[in-house]
Amino acid sequence: MIKIRTYLRRKNFILIVSSYLLFSALMKSTIGIDICIPCIWQSIFGIHCPGCGLTTAFISITEFDFKNAIETNWLIFIIIPLAIFYLTYDYVQFRNEYNT
Repeated sequence: MIKIRTYLRRKNFILIVSSYLLFSALMKSTIGIDICIPCIWQSIFGIHCPGCGLTTAFISITEFDFKNAIETNWLIFIIIPLAIFYLTYDYVQFRNEYNT
């Protein structure tokens, strides 16, 4: 238990941001309540940035609407595998660090 607490303290920022993003996406897709953060780039300059639409694409994937996910932002199909790789790699490092 102490090992997990130490790990979570070291990854505090990543945990908070990813929890918020996941929670807001699930709230929007299930209940319809939109608490997602608007794009600052689009608010200031009025044009879409490469990250615009990632939350909408993720919500489309959770609803199994892959066509809309591709139309919204195709980068989601690169980001999700990279996120899974990062989480797996980080877990293996954590396990190796605390098992030795």
